[in-house]
Amino acid sequence: MKFFSPEFMKKVKTHVKVWTRSLVVISLVAMTIFGNAHEAFAKRSGGRIGGSSFKSAPSRSAPSNSGYSGSNTYYGGGGGGFFFLPMFFGGGGGGLFTILLLVIVAGAIMQAFRGNGDGEGITGMGSKVSVAKIQVGLLSSARSLQQELTRLALESDTSSSEGLATVTRETAISLMRHPEYWVYVSSANENTKFALAEQKFNSLVMSERSKLNAEVLSNVGGRVLQGKTAAALPSEGSSGLEDPSEYIVVTLLLAVAGETLSKLPTLRSSADLQSALSVIGSVPTDNLLAVEVLWEPQSEDYTLTNDEVLTIYPDLVRI
Repeated sequence: MKFFSPEFMKKVKTHVKVWTRSLVVISLVAMTIFGNAHEAFAKRSGGRIGGSSFKSAPSRSAPSNSGYSGSNTYYGGGGGGFFFLPMFFGGGGGGLFTILLLVIVAGAIMQAFRGNGDGEGITGMGSKVSVAKIQVGLLSSARSLQQELTRLALESDTSSSEGLATVTRETAISLMRHPEYWVYVSSANENTKFALAEQKFNSLVMSERSKLNAEVLSNVGGRVLQGKTAAALPSEGSSGLEDPSEYIVVTLLLAVAGETLSKLPTLRSSADLQSALSVIGSVPTDNLLAVEVLWEPQSEDYTLTNDEVLTIYPDLVRI
């Protein structure tokens, strides 16, 4: 059996050591990169609760082209109605003309009382709707808020108007319980017609959702989706990985029939925010057309840095 020379064996050992060190270094670098990427992804993962009752809102029939509907009935084109009236009035045109005139006048009066179907009531196509956004940046010391929103997402019925109203009230109350942690705030509202309100609300929702890396927990329209990193029901004793001086951001989006929210002031202080949350929490169920609550991070194990907050949410101002 042939043996390798000591010099050869020494070279082999040297090469093995070099390759071993290289593999270790590469592994450590990969673990650092992918570990940080995973952590960053988890930090930017949020939660979402909401739904819309636009489709189920009572709709009005389209207005008729004249003060009286079904005119072919009066003229005998469709049968029934006044088609046989001439024979009861001797076939004379005068009696029929008088009746038609009365019908037109009566129709016009009824239409005036009923409205033209274009702007009456809270869901007429021309009625007013307020689309509003309230955004709050809180110190991460308010970790219980993440727990409350997670529980709300897991337990709420977002398929009904009553459930959406509960989500709105509970979110407002949860925020009001933590005034000592409020640091940043922003607000916006717009009055629009009912016919355009859903589109404007959906556009606002898409804009805010796009700021999240992922939605690891959502309950929208009665459908609950839960990702791998979402905590089922966080325990009170969970410890955070981030410094407690960092932040959580909660966004509340609403579409409300009428002009209730149009009177909300531009938020610049804690008093303004307190007042706005009180108004939002008292919106009647029948007037609430849509609501979305988004928060990040969803997990209480993470928070956002000050730079992340100001970069991702540039509209936030310090209070």
